[in-house]
Amino acid sequence: MENHTPEDVKAHLLATNEQFRTLAEQHARLKQKIEAIEAKPHVTSADELEEQSLKKQKLQLKDQMNEMLTQYKTAAVG
Repeated sequence: MENHTPEDVKAHLLATNEQFRTLAEQHARLKQKIEAIEAKPHVTSADELEEQSLKKQKLQLKDQMNEMLTQYKTAAVG
């Protein structure tokens, strides 16, 4: 996958790697939940705590996905 953009690599992993696809789906669900909280006209303290927790989970998933992307790119080059 030389000279491919990160989007190309991500699309390839989404199509071929079940674990990466699962992480991406979980990430998208968390993003939707966060957006739903942010769209509320009145955000409670509980909402803010939930939002912080969801953002941390989302970041952990993103880190895992980025690690997989890095491993894939390293393996493809090597």
